[in-house]
Amino acid sequence: MRTEITSAEQVRAAADLRGAVLVGLDLGDDDLRVPLDGALFLGCVLSPATRRRADAAGALVFPDIPDVPYQVYRSSLYTPAELFTGFDPERPASYADTPDARIYRHSKQQGHHPDPLHALAERLHDHAITEALDEVLDGARAAGMRGGSASVGEAGGAPVAVMGGHALGRDTAGYRRAVELGARLGEAGFTVLTGGGPGAMEAVPLGVRVGVDEGVLKDLARAPKFGGDAESIGRWIAACPTDLPTFDRPRTIGIPTWFYGHEPPNPACELHAKYFANSVREEGLLTVATGGVVYTPGSAGTVQEVFQDYTQNHYGSVGPAAPMVFLGEDFWVNEVPAAPLVRRLAAGREAERWILVTDDVDEAVEFLRGYPA
Repeated sequence: MRTEITSAEQVRAAADLRGAVLVGLDLGDDDLRVPLDGALFLGCVLSPATRRRADAAGALVFPDIPDVPYQVYRSSLYTPAELFTGFDPERPASYADTPDARIYRHSKQQGHHPDPLHALAERLHDHAITEALDEVLDGARAAGMRGGSASVGEAGGAPVAVMGGHALGRDTAGYRRAVELGARLGEAGFTVLTGGGPGAMEAVPLGVRVGVDEGVLKDLARAPKFGGDAESIGRWIAACPTDLPTFDRPRTIGIPTWFYGHEPPNPACELHAKYFANSVREEGLLTVATGGVVYTPGSAGTVQEVFQDYTQNHYGSVGPAAPMVFLGEDFWVNEVPAAPLVRRLAAGREAERWILVTDDVDEAVEFLRGYPA
């Protein structure tokens, strides 16, 4: 395994950098005289002497890509505070000046076929996000298995994804039910993943962090949805409290995309793995949810995720079949009958025993806890 180095102090303390990955460092004043064979420099500034030694040692140097409003070579996930830097709740329209909004505008300007430089920058960024997400999930699972907190139950930090409609208003019964689901998943000790946007994707991590808090729900209901302008989005963001509790390990991770950048990432998630390529984001979210996926009522996007997830389970392409929980029996059996089709496809396979259709949140959580993720 390559060692990733993200601080100049680590570099200066190292006696050997062979095979190391150095990310986003300004080493312009450093004359590195340690072995550099096979090192990988991503977006680093190197002094002329170090660059000559790196070339001589066969190290690879990937320069930073100019004129993009984001870090191409990231070593960490985003926080809501980072994405919303510069946002002033007293001036809701200030959302337009945040990194999140600026990156979305830049991405839209590139169109569906960006020039090769910008296309490469986006792909490199998304790869870095995937690496950072894997690192966070590995750490969360390790911390959960150690039982580092009394709040961590037998789930041991296993990642469970919750899918559902983005159009769910904060003032609806469905939103409240999603908050209740998040509270139960949090109490069970799961690392909870969502699409990172509004609706159920916000309600579930909110439940993980504060439970069913009537005061918070009342405040949120004052901005139940948002429109297409920056001021409306800003009011929606401002209604969410900024003092949500944090944990000894990340418990809520959003996985949104600038492809749907008109929907801002929600402030309820502790971290966001935000992508440019929606296809990479969709596949990645389902793949890393090794503890299972809960499907709450949604529209075409949620139905797509159902069958994308089941395809992974059907063919075992990413490991053993993981739980699929359809929460809302009438919706998934009658209104949008995806559950019967999935069950039919799974008949006689290992995946069959890990499919549940229920209206009971507690039954859903217990089902997930029974899976040896």
